[in-house]
Amino acid sequence: MATLLILLPLAAVVLLNLPMHKALNKAAFWFGVLLCLFQAILVTQAPAYVWNSCPYYVSRLVKFFPMVDSLTLVMLLSISIVGFVALLTARYSIRDNERLFNFSNLVILAFGGMNGIVLANDLFSLYVFLEVTAVTSFILIAFHGDRDALEGTFKYIVLSAAATAMILAAIALLFIVTGSVSFRSLQAVLTASSSNPLVMTAIILLAAGLFIKSGLVPFHGWLPDAYTAAPAATSVLLAGIVTKTTGVYTLIRLVTDVFAVSPTLNTLLLIVGMVSILVGALAALGQSDFKRMLAYSSISQVGYIILGLGAGTALGVAGAVFHLFNHSVFKSLLFVNAAAVEQQSGARNMDKLGGISDKMPITGATSVIAFLSTAGIPPLAGFWSKLIIIIAVWQAGHSHYAALAILASLITLAYFLSMQRRVFFGKLAPGLDLLKEACPWIIVSACVLALITIGIGVCIPWIFGTFLLPIRSIL
Repeated sequence: MATLLILLPLAAVVLLNLPMHKALNKAAFWFGVLLCLFQAILVTQAPAYVWNSCPYYVSRLVKFFPMVDSLTLVMLLSISIVGFVALLTARYSIRDNERLFNFSNLVILAFGGMNGIVLANDLFSLYVFLEVTAVTSFILIAFHGDRDALEGTFKYIVLSAAATAMILAAIALLFIVTGSVSFRSLQAVLTASSSNPLVMTAIILLAAGLFIKSGLVPFHGWLPDAYTAAPAATSVLLAGIVTKTTGVYTLIRLVTDVFAVSPTLNTLLLIVGMVSILVGALAALGQSDFKRMLAYSSISQVGYIILGLGAGTALGVAGAVFHLFNHSVFKSLLFVNAAAVEQQSGARNMDKLGGISDKMPITGATSVIAFLSTAGIPPLAGFWSKLIIIIAVWQAGHSHYAALAILASLITLAYFLSMQRRVFFGKLAPGLDLLKEACPWIIVSACVLALITIGIGVCIPWIFGTFLLPIRSIL
């Protein structure tokens, strides 16, 4: 069954673009929406045996054995939620039917690529799906073809090419040493030969490549421009799930499932995570562009995920995965609201906005929920995942990192309070008297994400027991 989550999107892109199926072309958007809903229902409702089953004809055609565990299910759910919201945002912001069709095709293709990354159980399959997702992302960023979008895409392509070279070189070195690229075989061999210079070089190259994909400091140069210049729906997809899947998830999977436990690697992750948290938060303080501030905020929040991973404990991994999911939700919500504000007001500069909460009450209210969750204010979802990460780091003996993480949360609260005051509160800015709330497409997206953020925060005991504690089995 899991294999179908890769085959269905890829087959759909082919069928929807056949010349004789013009009638089906109009259904691309709705097919993408239904695909996301199907995956979300499957993840939350299907029993374990469904994931391990595979139709006979599929097993004969495709020699791919997916990896399905608690981490996989969390990622599949995140992909379906963000994909659903990105498509609704596209329906709101892209008025031309032909362009909406093209965009929907690209999202479906990226959907299949990300599912492939999550389900892969060997390095070569992982690399192939990473490239499928990356190439699709390049096109999505440059979708409107304006100068800023092309510049952002160019920076992303250059750094992504460097990351690809590093990852390929690492795969080659590991294959030379172990004679295999499967996760299980690599883990057995690397545990016994972790001090081999070729293995150490491969791990460094893999880590650096994935740091670039994740947009972590000091490899973050592409991320602010790409997030800011991309179309509204692309920003939601990129910030919500693409960088989490291609970079952060892959790093979590390899560190916990392939590499031998190493104090040196954990220290590297702690340093990179902490620097990313502080640099992203401080850079966000000085931004006047709504989307650019959110982009730097993403760097900071991804740093928390890497910090939890660097703790090197089961609790740290659980917190990292939990924050990855929470970040995909509340960051998508913030970019959805940024799309609504930009589309309705025609402005993204926060100095030209103000008081729009009276005209756009739902956008304003859901924005408050998102930024409070980002800053780690209880009882919202972001509070619990940050708390778990800080406790894990503290228990691992890194109290100074835990203290800095708490300080960075206060900085996060500061810049989001500034954003909320400059955009939504106060006196209505001149020229915005006729401003109206966004249409139902965007309102549904914002409300769904806000309800998830609140619901997870309230239902934390069930969430922790169902999804997060089983992640201990990965270590």
